[in-house]
Amino acid sequence: MRYEEIKERIDKDFKRLTGIEHQTFQQMVAVLESELPDFGRPPKLSRADQLLLTLMYWREYRTQFHITQAYGISESAVCRTIQKIEEALINSGQFRLPGKKALQPSDTVIEIVVVDATEQPIERPKKNNVDTTVAKKKRHTQKAQVIINQRTMEIIATAFGNGSTHDFRLFKENYAGVAQEILCLADTGYLGINKLHANSQIPAKKSKLHPLTPKQKAANRELAGQRIFCEHIIGRLKVFRILSERYRNRRKRFGLRFNLIAAIYNLELQAPS
Repeated sequence: MRYEEIKERIDKDFKRLTGIEHQTFQQMVAVLESELPDFGRPPKLSRADQLLLTLMYWREYRTQFHITQAYGISESAVCRTIQKIEEALINSGQFRLPGKKALQPSDTVIEIVVVDATEQPIERPKKNNVDTTVAKKKRHTQKAQVIINQRTMEIIATAFGNGSTHDFRLFKENYAGVAQEILCLADTGYLGINKLHANSQIPAKKSKLHPLTPKQKAANRELAGQRIFCEHIIGRLKVFRILSERYRNRRKRFGLRFNLIAAIYNLELQAPS
């Protein structure tokens, strides 16, 4: 599929195909035109088609061999094109998350954040890597954690770890002094977060001898209602199957791709409807 064939599609169909809006696509093409060198032998694919190839790889997560059959280029050329596009977008600075600095005490305007983590299966490592195995599921996974501004629905920062890393441990390892005036909402996977960040809320847990009271159940329901949109945002990111299906690539590039897709989500969130 070439860009010339789909550029006249309505916005709804264009987003179903590529995962992004027309306006976002044009902005990304403009970034590539300015970031990528324009000398040497002309590439077989235009900048728009190179971007479309990368988006289709993220969106459908087909093998690079299958993509070669659609675009008529070699597997090595597909791999180079995807990496070139990803690096150009991240290096431009227009597709970056606010980062943990936005959560620092100095002049922060963020009032409430929600933190949550999601897991994704990966290929079984060639060498037995116990760190990536989740015992309860007996499979190899990797974990991504997101911190989201509750008011704007914007993704502020991310963190990544092996599947066996506990959610709270991942938060502690990447904690950089979140301002105490920011209320942090989390689930029961972050038990003990109050010791690290006093201004936090997690659901009350019942035990065999101490069932939840009606007041605690009501508070849990209210907290769940404040946190549910975080699950929706993670679901929107996983529209790109590269973040939801079994990850076949090297894990060292996973964070870059997750952050790029998260930054694209933020960009479309801010775009006028």
